Amino acid sequence: MKIGGRRVLLCSCEGSMPLDPRRLAQALAAEEAPPLHRHLCGDDLGAFRQALAKDEPLLVCCAQEAPLFTRLAAETGRPKPDFVDIRDRAGWSDEAGRALPKMAALIAEALLPATPAPTLTLSSDGVILVYAGDEVGLEAAERLAGESRTVTCLLVPPGEKLPPPPLRNFALFRGRVTEAKGHLGAFELEVNSLTAAAASARGALVFDRPVESSSLSADVILDLSGGGPLFREGGRRDGYLRADPAAPAAVERAVGDSRKLVGRFDKPLYVTVEAPLCAHSRHDKVGCTKCLDACPTSSIRIAGDHVEVDAHSCSGHGACAAVCPTGAISYAVPPGHALFERLRVLLGAYRRAGGANPQLLIHDPRRGAALVQAVARLDRGLPAAVIPVAVNEVTALGLDFVLTALAHGAARLFILTGRRAPGEAEALADTVRQASEIMAGLGYAGERVALVDEQEPLGLAKALRTAAPQAVEPAAAYQVLGRRGETFALALGHLHAHAPAPVEVLPLTTAAPFGRVALDQGKCTLCQACVGACPTAALGGDQSKPMLSFREGSCVQCDLCRVICPEDAIALERRLVFGEAWRDRRVLKQEDDFPCIVCGKPVGPRSTVERLLERLADHPMFREPGKIDVLKMCENCRVLVQLGPGGHPKG
Repeated sequence: MKIGGRRVLLCSCEGSMPLDPRRLAQALAAEEAPPLHRHLCGDDLGAFRQALAKDEPLLVCCAQEAPLFTRLAAETGRPKPDFVDIRDRAGWSDEAGRALPKMAALIAEALLPATPAPTLTLSSDGVILVYAGDEVGLEAAERLAGESRTVTCLLVPPGEKLPPPPLRNFALFRGRVTEAKGHLGAFELEVNSLTAAAASARGALVFDRPVESSSLSADVILDLSGGGPLFREGGRRDGYLRADPAAPAAVERAVGDSRKLVGRFDKPLYVTVEAPLCAHSRHDKVGCTKCLDACPTSSIRIAGDHVEVDAHSCSGHGACAAVCPTGAISYAVPPGHALFERLRVLLGAYRRAGGANPQLLIHDPRRGAALVQAVARLDRGLPAAVIPVAVNEVTALGLDFVLTALAHGAARLFILTGRRAPGEAEALADTVRQASEIMAGLGYAGERVALVDEQEPLGLAKALRTAAPQAVEPAAAYQVLGRRGETFALALGHLHAHAPAPVEVLPLTTAAPFGRVALDQGKCTLCQACVGACPTAALGGDQSKPMLSFREGSCVQCDLCRVICPEDAIALERRLVFGEAWRDRRVLKQEDDFPCIVCGKPVGPRSTVERLLERLADHPMFREPGKIDVLKMCENCRVLVQLGPGGHPKG
């Protein structure tokens, strides 16, 4: 079948899954019903060659045989086809007979244009540092050095009982790494008690030459020490390879991977930063630190009033973007709103094909793809209503994505976390708690978002077959195009409109980015410091009169206004409002100007001038009678009074 100028090839994988080409074509509004191939990678391979010859963009509904089809396309000089797996994710299931809507959804998603992320280039000359705990690491260093590579071996103390290598074709030291930083092509390690191996050692290594420097550099680190990881994020740093020395297969993989890390490599720019939106600080007053707290790689640093990300060391974890209340940090894999568009197309196609109450199984390729495949091959397969959605990192999913998915009609989101370092998924868990509190507060029953940390296919299969709540009436297929605040407004507006128990004000206990500014009118002097600090313009003023206004739908509770207020007049209240209270701007305080006592021109807000007069009344500069009156004058009259008659300063 052809859809939007692209030809889609269907295969029943030797009849192992039921397919109805006619119904699929109708569900996808295809130009024609496609033929159903039984063995596209074998007996029907000629049909694939014929499709190639037509020089049309191809989508092959098979992922397992992608290498074969890619090679055949390259041999004929044709572009590489795209691939989508509808077998392991839909067709191999005891509910395959009801899985046509899911197949249609998966195909519709695969037909979306690719949106590659921007990249940067890392360079490596293959200089390897082997951090060794025993003879396993020492042997690995010998092997790599024998391949004409520049190798340094650093043995963890004590190391004396190890036999000297027969051929010293690599540098050999002893010491313990105390700090590691850098990235592929530019690693720096600080080492405690760094000493070099003696050349005259006979039966066992001897380290007797202290080294003046306490640092080592390398392009690649092969960690076979058997200790904890050198970086906070474990093995998730480009160029850092770590394996248990007691696991020979893992050691072989790590040694083999280290050999490949020579040359130039394109690395995705995982996140982008829009500095003006950052709510980190203003005038040395710190407000928001959410991204700094969430980053597992310490790749975020302070740059004045905002933060910046070291793209070279960033591992793409993405929690910084998920927790950023203003959207100053956004995840760029894929860039822009591509992930929201996938969500809209996926759920829309599922509904149009007759599917009901869809559930999303969100996973990343590294931890989840093989597990999803194993459920199909070793168990009953995925339920017909469970649609797998692969994302680069589940930890990059924020509250805006979760609420949008529910507003688009997902009954429940299963987020497959897999095994992670302690605290690595805490920001994601906070997002789940925030979404759950909002949904429960609006009267939606049942678990709507669930974290799943199953490691085995049978455990995952069991978790996915629990009864799902009734989905929200799906929103019209709106597209997410604006900033984070607009995304929230669309999703929350729809969820509130269809809520079983709608409320106008929902108090919140979680740290969701919603709430209001509570102003102490008696303390506020309308100095406008909070207006200048607010990164989202939730707080505003008026140039024509002393006034402070507030729009609750723009407030992200970043805390900048509170910490920067010189009068301690601001408190924050976490809550979620709907309707006009969300959209409209209201006046928090308004008053008249203080008039100049000479000409009547406005001097400033009355409360500001009165507070200044009160505080400076006993100041030595103003104790002389009438001196303090200059503070009650506009700038012009103040100058004239100070100059006195004749235009000369008063003596």
